[in-house]
Amino acid sequence: MQTPTDKHSRHERARLLVAIGVFSVLLWQTRIGAFALYPFTILATWFHEMGHGLAALASGAVFERLIIYPNGSGVAQLMLPADRFRVTDAIISASGPLGPAIAGGSLIVSSRSARATRIALAVLAAALAVSTLVWVRSLTGWLVLPPLAAVIAMIAWKWSVPVRHFAIQFLGVQAGISVWRQFDYLFSDAGVGAGQPSDTAAIAQVLFLPYWIWGAIISAATVAILWWSFRAAFRR
Repeated sequence: MQTPTDKHSRHERARLLVAIGVFSVLLWQTRIGAFALYPFTILATWFHEMGHGLAALASGAVFERLIIYPNGSGVAQLMLPADRFRVTDAIISASGPLGPAIAGGSLIVSSRSARATRIALAVLAAALAVSTLVWVRSLTGWLVLPPLAAVIAMIAWKWSVPVRHFAIQFLGVQAGISVWRQFDYLFSDAGVGAGQPSDTAAIAQVLFLPYWIWGAIISAATVAILWWSFRAAFRR
């Protein structure tokens, strides 16, 4: 039977995670904050570029390599078929900013049970390790991602249930909010590389509506995914 104390504790945990998420987004906008959150910056880039890469694989394209640069930016190098549908490009572009939100929401929901939490942590650690071996082709990725995988695996198998629950929720929030690490990126038409369009500009090029509307749509979808995952994780 649920007690008022249990309900209050869940609400307090949810508020704490929301506060951490907002604080992380704000901290990322500062030089000191970006330095302090550097491992999570690389993790955010990994989530983003893996979103592009996995969507490309699902569409029948080739995911050649993932490069993460020391400044925290990255690129998924893909080989796309010439006869692909235009909407395929839009889906691949949208999967970069939306993929992390879906993954983060799944991690948060997994915290509903101790068994699912451990499995989710183990899967995330394995995904980091395997993707590094298969696709990552940069020194920054090799130096940061395997230690992150090792820490997450240790949490999954060695630490207490409350720590695992908080860790999976924290990682889920970090994945979900990673789309706003560079807050203006979704609302810009320029990508990180010279002459490259942003993800939202790439969507606008093959579909309709301007890039800033697609930025608003992706932001709203991310908030909706996080809201749903919190409701699923913290309800009775």
